[in-house]
Amino acid sequence: MSHPDPEAGRHYPFRLEGFRHWFATDSACLDYLDWLRWGEGFRCPHCFGTRFRRGSDGVRRCLDCFARCSVTAGTIFDKTRTPLTVWFEAAWLMTAAKPGISALTLSRLLPVASYQTTWTMLHKYRHAMGAGEKTLLSGDVEVDEWMYGGVRHNVAGRGSKKQLVLGAVEQLEKGLGRVRFGLVDNASGKAIQTFLTATIAPGSTILTDGWQSYRKATGGNYGHVATVERTSDDPAHVLLPGVHRVFSLADRWILGTHQGAVRREHLQSYLDEFAFRFNRRKAKHRGLLFMRLLEHAVNTPPKTYRDLVMTETPGSGVSLGPGGTTVPGTLEGSKRAKPWRK
Repeated sequence: MSHPDPEAGRHYPFRLEGFRHWFATDSACLDYLDWLRWGEGFRCPHCFGTRFRRGSDGVRRCLDCFARCSVTAGTIFDKTRTPLTVWFEAAWLMTAAKPGISALTLSRLLPVASYQTTWTMLHKYRHAMGAGEKTLLSGDVEVDEWMYGGVRHNVAGRGSKKQLVLGAVEQLEKGLGRVRFGLVDNASGKAIQTFLTATIAPGSTILTDGWQSYRKATGGNYGHVATVERTSDDPAHVLLPGVHRVFSLADRWILGTHQGAVRREHLQSYLDEFAFRFNRRKAKHRGLLFMRLLEHAVNTPPKTYRDLVMTETPGSGVSLGPGGTTVPGTLEGSKRAKPWRK
C-alpha cells in the first residue's frame, strides 16, 4: 500500500510525544503495519487471493490457498524476536534526526541484548531503504565518481584500490533534486552504463566531465553534455557542483555519525540510507520519513543476519559479532507511578 499524500497527525505522528502515544504497545505497532501493508485490502502473499478469515491470534488464513498470513511474514520483521515497540523506536530515531543514528548509540538507548541486535536492525532498515527507492532520476542529471576509503600512498585517481562510487544528482532550477549512488569495480563504459540504466530514465541529459567512458555509456539513450576539466579554468567541484556537494555531505556524515567505521562491503547500504534521507530533506515533518521507512519495510523481503554480514571478500566468511542470544526487552508503557518518589 502506498499513501501519496499522507497527513500529519492522521497517517503519521507529528513529534516524539505523538509517536510515544500512538505506539505505546506492540499491538498498536502491529496494527499500524497491518494498515500500511493491507489498508486497501488483504492480498495473500502466496496466491494473491483476497478472501481471508482472521483467527483469534490476529493472523489471517487465506480462503483460497489456506495459508496462514501474519502481518510481519515476508517483511524485514519476519521471525523477529525483538518487540515491535523497539523496532519502531529504532525507526523513529533513525529518521527523526538528520544525521541518523549509529548502532552503538542505539544499543545504549534501547533495551536490547547487544550491539549485534541494533546493528542488524539498522541494516535491515537500510536494506528496505535501498529496495524501496525505485523511481528513476530524470531531467538534467550530474554524474561523477567518488573514491571512498582510507589513505593509500602512491595510489590515486580512477585506477586506485579505493572503492569507486558513482553518484547521480538531479539538477533543478533552484537547488538539487534526488540522488542515487552505486558501487562499481571500475570506471569502464560498461560499468557506468549499467549504473545509468538502473538509475536514470531514458531521454534525460547526463552532465559529466570529459572521461571517455561516459561517452560510451550514454550511447543513444541519453543526451550528454561533457565538460573537459583540463580545457576549463574551473576545477571539478565547480564544473559539477551538485554531485560533488553530495559526495562531500555523504563523506562528512560517515565520518561524523559513524566515525568512519563503514566497511566497503556495507558501503552501499549506508549510502542508501543517506540517499533516502537526502531525497526527503524538504519534508515538513520528520514523521513522514518514519512512515515512508515502514512502508518500505513491509514491502521488502526479509534478510537474515547471516545474509547481512556475508561479504564477497575472499576468505572473509561470516563474523557473528559480539553479543548474546537474550530476547530484547520491550518498550511497552509501564503503569508505575512516580518511581523517583520511592
